[in-house]
Amino acid sequence: MAASTGAPSSIGRCMAQLGMVMNLDKCIGCHTCSVTCKQAWTNRSGTEYVWFNNVETRPGQGYPRCYQDQERWKGGWVRTSRGRLRLKAGGRFRKLASIFANPVLPDIRDYYEPWTYDYDTLTSAPLGDDFPVARPKSLLSGKETKVEWSAAWDDNLGGGAEVADADPIVERVRRQAEDRIRFEFERTFMFYLPRICEHCLNPSCVASCPSGAMYKRSEDGIVLVDQDRCRGWRMCVTGCPYKKVYFNHRTGKAEKCTFCYPRVEVGMPTVCSETCVGRLRYIGLFLYDADRVAAAASVADEKALYEAQLDVLLDPNDPEVAAAARRDGIPEDWLDAARRSPVYALAKVHRVALPLHPEFRTMPMVWYVPPLSPMVEAISETGHDGEDLDNLFGAIDALRIPVEYLAELFTAGDPGPVRDVLRKLSAMRSYMRAVNLGDPPDESVARAAGTTGADLTALYRLLAVAKYGDRYVIPTAHEGDAQQLEELSCSLDYDEGPGMYASGPFGEASGRPTPVSVETFHALKDRQTSEGLADPERRRSRINLLNWDGKGTPSGLFPARRTEDRAEGRTEDQAGDGHGDGGDS
Repeated sequence: MAASTGAPSSIGRCMAQLGMVMNLDKCIGCHTCSVTCKQAWTNRSGTEYVWFNNVETRPGQGYPRCYQDQERWKGGWVRTSRGRLRLKAGGRFRKLASIFANPVLPDIRDYYEPWTYDYDTLTSAPLGDDFPVARPKSLLSGKETKVEWSAAWDDNLGGGAEVADADPIVERVRRQAEDRIRFEFERTFMFYLPRICEHCLNPSCVASCPSGAMYKRSEDGIVLVDQDRCRGWRMCVTGCPYKKVYFNHRTGKAEKCTFCYPRVEVGMPTVCSETCVGRLRYIGLFLYDADRVAAAASVADEKALYEAQLDVLLDPNDPEVAAAARRDGIPEDWLDAARRSPVYALAKVHRVALPLHPEFRTMPMVWYVPPLSPMVEAISETGHDGEDLDNLFGAIDALRIPVEYLAELFTAGDPGPVRDVLRKLSAMRSYMRAVNLGDPPDESVARAAGTTGADLTALYRLLAVAKYGDRYVIPTAHEGDAQQLEELSCSLDYDEGPGMYASGPFGEASGRPTPVSVETFHALKDRQTSEGLADPERRRSRINLLNWDGKGTPSGLFPARRTEDRAEGRTEDQAGDGHGDGGDS
């Protein structure tokens, strides 16, 4: 049965928020999302160590190392005795006292010192008795270095005592029940946790910024950094409990995940979602009551934060909510997108998606469906039916992935909501297996999980067989706004991009403003959805392997052809096989 989604009788300021849901059952840890995000957004000098999207193995220390330990890093919010929120790192006076020397920052060893290899040795070494070796060299100092840590150092090592013992969540759970988690080889457990910026409703990074450079967009809730206003105080790095704000040591600016806003403004999903091998990401719109955010983030009991965050979300199908949305300027097409939103359905209607670390009180808007697969496999290995409902329900508390561990990740230590999610996912598997085998649907399976067969079927269609248009329901920016924002090239592609031009009278990058480009994503969308070549006028920007659609031979992507062939207007290949299509426009 779907959860009640009735709107409150009195709705304050109705706002829209783009959100994401990730189904952890489908993540295979391939890091494709990390690599494509790196290529799209952080392939510039000064961002060698920066990963806006990274995939962590759990249990593990994460990236940067042990970022979840807020007793050390002072991220997020805390509730005072008066029931108000304050930054864990301290208020304005403490920030003013440490503004020129912020002591609460991860250093490069907590991230990792980025490196390359001395490939020149391989190509230019003289003939000798030994094979030449390309030693690792630091990208920061240029000197030889020893590789000791990286963004995916824990990859596939989850559960091993060497890395899992340092996991702050494991330590917290151990203090509660010393013998609950054991790391003998036969009982190890692991799963993958992809992470991006949470684009929180109550972002502590925004509140931490002394210069006001960090801001939350009112139209869609995406948290961004104004590169012209950023002065490099790095208080935002301390304030973010997820440590998803990075400092560019070359430009002296803070950078972070942008939710690929140039793409979503034209209705395209983020790069990490578009390239995800497991199709585990969902993007959609939430409507929420902005006037209730502070009260929801300030509830006394940390375990009540999850329910409080759900209560802030509004039902777009409620006529009262729709009226409030129109009153506050939310367009009809956005309202329609909110009604079809997969993230709202998973988080609020079916209640199988949970926020990451709600106890930080930032109200994160990237949600996770907790993993279930290891339980099914473990039951099957014993010779029992891994899809049978009684076996599944009975094994939830005997999971290799302890419920307590998942609760520390997603519900501030409350195992109740996690058990409810796992029961519902188990019931969906059992119910749909009977349907797919041609057996009559068993409504008792749905009732045992507190839902209905129709809801389990809808959940199955969303989690298992959802098409592209069902996974990504993204409202576009209005055409007039998009045309004002769009430029012919991406200013991040060259050294004079945002924050990368000459210093002005007031310090680094305080000179002329350089607008942040939306690149030519309209043209990219045309290329991806058309069968022929896109409009040549929109192909003037640089083409690389990331945005090439495989059509034509864009200038600069392939080696130059022979002069005599170019003079004839054709190449040897074109003359021989007829496959050339004149894509040099």
